[in-house]
Order: sequence, then structure tokens, then C-alpha cells
Amino acid sequence: MDYLWIKWLHILSSTVLFGTGLGIAYFMWMAHRRGDARVIAETARNVVVADALFTMPAVLVQFLSGIWLTQRLGIAWSTFWIKWALILFVLIGACWLPVLWLQLRARNLARAAVASGLPLSTHYQRVMRWWFWLGWPAFLSVILIFWLMVMKPS
Repeated sequence: MDYLWIKWLHILSSTVLFGTGLGIAYFMWMAHRRGDARVIAETARNVVVADALFTMPAVLVQFLSGIWLTQRLGIAWSTFWIKWALILFVLIGACWLPVLWLQLRARNLARAAVASGLPLSTHYQRVMRWWFWLGWPAFLSVILIFWLMVMKPS
């Protein structure tokens, strides 16, 4: 494939990744703040589907197109901005994978609360605390990767 097409796919997938991640985080957090188990269960169900349909493919395209572009341009993996982009990419994955599980857990706990007619459990609250705090390093790392890709500091 032509260089410009792969570069376009890389930029497009970064946009999908960032936009979907931000949207998912916003809607999940807003549902959580409402405290209504039905709303949380439905929102978390949609969030899990959105991650499967949009986030996961964007992550794969990002990784593969980034490798291809780096090799095609002959950029050394030890180049400062490439090395740090990869480190941050791994950090994002280390945060995102548990977040996927936490979203499933939050969905299931909200469904259980609805089914039992009981309020959301303290376990649900703990799951969402972890979800919230794991999201910050991932979000800030994505912002930093954008900066690295544009500025290419040496």
C-alpha cells in the first residue's frame, strides 16, 4: 500500500481511538453519576459493544500502521519520540485491558442490582473507582502520544 494511505489510516485510527475513548468515558461516567442501576447497566452494555466495534480495531490499526510507517521511513526504534510513543502505547494498553474487564463487571453488578431490586453495591463503587483512576493515565498518555507524533522531539 502507498505511504500516504497508511499514514491516513494511522491518523484516522488515532482519531477513532481518542474520540471513542473520550465518548465512552463521558457516557459511562455520566451514567455512574446518576446512580440509576438500569441506566448504568444499559450504558455499560453499549460501552462494551463500542469498545469491541471501534476501540479494539483502532488499537490494532494504530499498532500495525505505526510499525509499517516506522519501518517504511527507516526510523530507528530507539528514536526518542518513537520509543516514548511505544512506551506510552503499552501503558495505555496496561490501563485499558483492566478497564474493559471493569466495564463488564460494572455492567454485571448493575444488572444484578436491577434484578434484585437492591441498590448498587459497595463492590460496584470500588469497580468504578478503579475504572476512573485507570482512565486518567491512559487519557493523558494518548494526549502525549499526539504531542510526540506532531512535535517529534529529539
